[in-house]
Amino acid sequence: MTSYGSYLLKRLAQFVLVVFIGINVTYFITHATPIDPVEQTISAATSFGQTSPAAIETMRESLRELYGVGGNALDQYLVFWKRILVADFGPSLSAFPTPVSTLIARAVPWTAGLLTIATLLAWALGNLLGGLAGYYRDSRVLKAMGVVAMGLHPIPYYIVAFVLLIVFGFVWPVLPITGAHDLGVERSLNLPFILSVLKHAILPAMSLILVGIGSWFMGMRALVSNVVTEDYTVYAELAGVKRSRIMRSYVMRNAITPQVTGLAMSLGAIFNGAIITEQVFGYPGLGTLLISAVHAGDYSLVIGVTSVSIIAVSAAVLLVDLAYPLLDPRVRER
Repeated sequence: MTSYGSYLLKRLAQFVLVVFIGINVTYFITHATPIDPVEQTISAATSFGQTSPAAIETMRESLRELYGVGGNALDQYLVFWKRILVADFGPSLSAFPTPVSTLIARAVPWTAGLLTIATLLAWALGNLLGGLAGYYRDSRVLKAMGVVAMGLHPIPYYIVAFVLLIVFGFVWPVLPITGAHDLGVERSLNLPFILSVLKHAILPAMSLILVGIGSWFMGMRALVSNVVTEDYTVYAELAGVKRSRIMRSYVMRNAITPQVTGLAMSLGAIFNGAIITEQVFGYPGLGTLLISAVHAGDYSLVIGVTSVSIIAVSAAVLLVDLAYPLLDPRVRER
């Protein structure tokens, strides 16, 4: 087996293990809560009139099977994993009888689009500007950017989101502050709808990008400051190689690989920030869906959203890990 094949198998095994542990933790935490979805559904169904005890008992048995809470603890656990494998999380308690998978399918595109664009832009801009600041250390503009980056880095995502909401929603109301698109626009792949979606995504994306740029900027600046003192960089400068080529081929190429690892390690934190950001702006993604499910005690929906999030973040980390050896040949040779 090749070295990359061995690396691939190890990363796949880690992916499966992380997903298995994460979903198990979600299952046991949600089942430790005092919420009984069956009794809550029966209470909601019988609150509008009288129902015979026999009908209630029949409803109870049907709901136990529907929610997968019939039998002993082992039976419930096995049923849970059987449903996980086919993406069947049962019906939502707060939107009964709509399946949880349907609600998640509606929310995933919004979160995936927001996170993908914001994460990639923050990572690319932060590394580019940080690399330039580390190499051209006498530039006043880049020094000023470094001060701004240091100021933005420790600020939580939701604080930046609230500031942007106040500034662009009330002080200078030029951008929409809630929702994912205008209500009167037809939801189809047409220009008005696309422009409306992009306009509504500006503030949520900006709150993630501004904080993200700060951390990537400082990390890349520190890495480049070390790379420029390496012998091969100094030798290239003494040999008269153009500074633009040194920056591109010698400095950035060697400094970017640790940032790829950093991207994989930060995806979980970025997703957590997106959850709160979506709630602030009323963005109809997984974050808003998860918080609504927690408030409603809808543990089927909580399990579904959390499981999908664990799988998605773990898969993204796996893809970054698999791409890393392509950037750093030393990993392939181990």
